[in-house]
Amino acid sequence: MSSRRSRGFTLVELMITLVVLGVLAAIALPSFQGVIRSNRVATTSNEVLASLALARSEAIKGVGAAGVCPSTDGATCATGTNWSGGWLVWRQDRTATGVTQTAVRYSQGRPTMEITGPDGGVEFTVQGRLDGAAQTFQVAPDGATEPVRCISLNVTGQHRITKGACA
Repeated sequence: MSSRRSRGFTLVELMITLVVLGVLAAIALPSFQGVIRSNRVATTSNEVLASLALARSEAIKGVGAAGVCPSTDGATCATGTNWSGGWLVWRQDRTATGVTQTAVRYSQGRPTMEITGPDGGVEFTVQGRLDGAAQTFQVAPDGATEPVRCISLNVTGQHRITKGACA
């Protein structure tokens, strides 16, 4: 046996290890970005669903109608089908001076998401039903075609989420 001991890696061994790590990272990065994009879509879809459920439960309390509408400032409802700037959950309160809309919760927009929904929002009656026809929301990453989620809301106020674009 030799009295000389090995004290680490040679330069060649280090270079080979770095090349292997670089190749593995190049293969894994695009796949990882797809996972991140999919998680963002799922998270945003779940937040829209939570807001719809909150509005429905506020309406069922029986004080007055409640709903969800697009909003960029968290205080007033906006018009249009672009919900990417944020949305507001509101309820009607009856006071001595009349009926007012009170903000319950505001969800900020997602700059990396495209959220489209009904023009002017969704309103629930005190029975928990939609005040109008069935509605759909579509959630997709900004500038990408996949993954996409479609949230369908029927006239009874129940929701369903499906993968893929709304029909």
